[in-house]
Amino acid sequence: MEYDPSYFLTLMEPIKKGQASVVYGTRLKRFPHFFKEEKKRLFILHYLGNRFLSFLTSIMYGQWITDMETCYKIFPKAAIKGMKLNAKGFEFEPEITAKLLKKGYKIIELPILTIPRGYDDGKKLHTFRDGGKALWSLLKYRFVD
Repeated sequence: MEYDPSYFLTLMEPIKKGQASVVYGTRLKRFPHFFKEEKKRLFILHYLGNRFLSFLTSIMYGQWITDMETCYKIFPKAAIKGMKLNAKGFEFEPEITAKLLKKGYKIIELPILTIPRGYDDGKKLHTFRDGGKALWSLLKYRFVD
C-alpha cells in the first residue's frame, strides 16, 4: 500500500472536467523527507535517479515532467489504441510516457503522497539495472519507435 488508491478520484477530476486527457500523480513536487522515513541511502539514490530520468524526459520530449516513474498514470483507452507496448518490467514507465508524448498528449501532474517501501517490505527496484533500462527506453523510443 505504498500508493493510496483514494488519489484516483483526485487524478480523475481534470479528465472529467475536460482539462486533460492524461494525468500523472507526482510524488516529486515536494522535497523528500530526508530526516524522516525517506532518509535511507537507497531512497535518496532512487529519488535522484527518478529526478534525472524525469529531467531527461522533459528535455527529449519537450514537456516538463517531475515524476515519469510514478505508478499512478491515467489515460484514455484511445491513447494507447494501436500502440505496441514492449515493456515487461520497470521500463513500462518510460515507454508509455515517451509514446504518449510522441502522440501529442500533454501530461498534467497532480501531487500525491506515498509511503515509500523499503526492500524489507518487498520493493523490487534495482537502481542501476532498472535505471539503465529506463534510460535506454527513453532514448530508444525518442529516436527509433
